[in-house]
Amino acid sequence: MTKKVPGKSVVIFGAGKIGRSFIGQLFSRSGYQTIFVDVDQGIINELNRCKRYRVVIKAEHEEQIEVKNVSGIYANDKELVINAIANCSLMATCVGKNALPKILPLISQGIEKRHEERPDFPLDIILAENIRDACTLMKNGLSILLDKNFPIDSYVGLIETSIGKMVPIMLKKDVEEDPLQVFAEPYNTLILDKRAFKNPIPEIEGLAPKDNMNAWVDRKLFIHNLGHATTAYLGCIEHPSATFLYEVLSDNILKEKVRSTMLQAADILIKKYPHEFTLEALTEHIDNLLGRFQNKALGDTIFRVGCDLSRKLGREDRLAGAIHLALEQKLPYDLILNALVCGCYFNATDQDGKMFPADIAFKKFLSSGIDNVLRDICGFNEFLDKQIFRKAVELEKAILPVVNKKVKI
Repeated sequence: MTKKVPGKSVVIFGAGKIGRSFIGQLFSRSGYQTIFVDVDQGIINELNRCKRYRVVIKAEHEEQIEVKNVSGIYANDKELVINAIANCSLMATCVGKNALPKILPLISQGIEKRHEERPDFPLDIILAENIRDACTLMKNGLSILLDKNFPIDSYVGLIETSIGKMVPIMLKKDVEEDPLQVFAEPYNTLILDKRAFKNPIPEIEGLAPKDNMNAWVDRKLFIHNLGHATTAYLGCIEHPSATFLYEVLSDNILKEKVRSTMLQAADILIKKYPHEFTLEALTEHIDNLLGRFQNKALGDTIFRVGCDLSRKLGREDRLAGAIHLALEQKLPYDLILNALVCGCYFNATDQDGKMFPADIAFKKFLSSGIDNVLRDICGFNEFLDKQIFRKAVELEKAILPVVNKKVKI
């Protein structure tokens, strides 16, 4: 008897900017029916009404990509979501670390239904989440929800990724003009874990499977994200009236500080992954990124890149995470620590002049002392990491007069 293979479709949890501009666009252009699941019923209604949307590529020469064959399911329509998971050819998540646990119950039910109806067709899930150990986080969550005897290791492929595509915050007028359109840079490569697939890797232009995925996740976090954050945090202090990344990077002295910080992180990665990276390759990558950061047409803001401080200064994230790795490798981290301390005093606002809501709480926490931030948010130990606390206080004393005066250095 011929087995019925699931249709060529992808279910994507998260119809936000990365979901639409990157993951949905890649699969749709390769002939997949693209089904978004989201809690924003307005976006879902528009997807079902239009069956297509535009990705506007912001570069020297603007380009528009029409993404077709798309639809949406409201996340509260549980039966529809479960059936979609049971019948798709693969799945993706683009919801962020905080929302990931909230979607696991639906995903687990979809997996169970799929296994009942199609036990011979495993489900591959692309984790487009930009977090370290996304696979472990996902597996631990699903293992709690699935039956204890469920064959999760053989039936579910949890595929970590490195998301390098930059998507800016859009102005209200652009969203009002077309709520489905999304702006993005030209970069269109999805690095993912070659060894995690249970099915053959789909033939999709833009996929870049890698064997040592941990190295590539760390490259994204500790080169790209670290460089982004360093630009925003130094830029906010040295050029407090600037709005865009390209503005602060037009200051060649600041740009060189950012580059040196990224190169310090590169040294850490090379020692951690000596068979994966070379200084020449990472230097080329850094210079390419700095060029992309200066994409004036993209209009990426200091606010977008720097906000959400409790997350971005977190133990496993771009700056503190790199310092922890430097401590492990016994390598210098002074430039990265400087960026982290500057980040504590990041106060950029959005187009309405408002701070990111969670950053208001962060500022209140900082008022009790930077030591508390280093310990409770960055994960440093006051006894084992005394040198970090001492140096951070010195750096804080150096930047506070500038922060308080609100003048350029």
